[in-house]
Amino acid sequence: MHEKINNIISLMDSIEYGFKDKSGENIINVDPQKWDADFDKFYYLQTADELLKSKCGVCWDQVELERKLFEDKNIECKTYFIYIVDDDMLPSHTFLTYVDSGKHYWFEHSWNTYRGIHEYESEDALLLDVKEKFLSEHGFSSNNSFSLYIYEYDKPKEHISCNEFYKYIETQKLVLKY
Repeated sequence: MHEKINNIISLMDSIEYGFKDKSGENIINVDPQKWDADFDKFYYLQTADELLKSKCGVCWDQVELERKLFEDKNIECKTYFIYIVDDDMLPSHTFLTYVDSGKHYWFEHSWNTYRGIHEYESEDALLLDVKEKFLSEHGFSSNNSFSLYIYEYDKPKEHISCNEFYKYIETQKLVLKY
């Protein structure tokens, strides 16, 4: 399985984080204000094939490509969506996990700080570690007022918008509320 996973990593390394506009420019690089203000207006979930062509996608897109690559290699995987609700922001992240020889693995590509494969003794340990890293990355501690959710989710419909993606996630399996 190690070779199959390395092949997936190699392919994922050709993908950059972001979303391309109609002229083929990565919006996060050319217009960060538009990225922050209008993401929910321009974004739609790319198919795996579209992402392979554009070479540019957010974690939501990248996880769907990873899902396809894992399925193509007959490796069972799960996908998760984590997000924080507070007064003025809604940070989120999607990620993929798999099991090999009784160990649980977090496969991460789009979150640069944690890019790679992380090994855990259990699914619970994996999810708690991602939760802690996500809270820390976004500057949250027990002193803040917020809610955090992790959902396990199945493959969503193609080309759904940001808001449709959030609505879809809420129909999936809630695995952690903090």
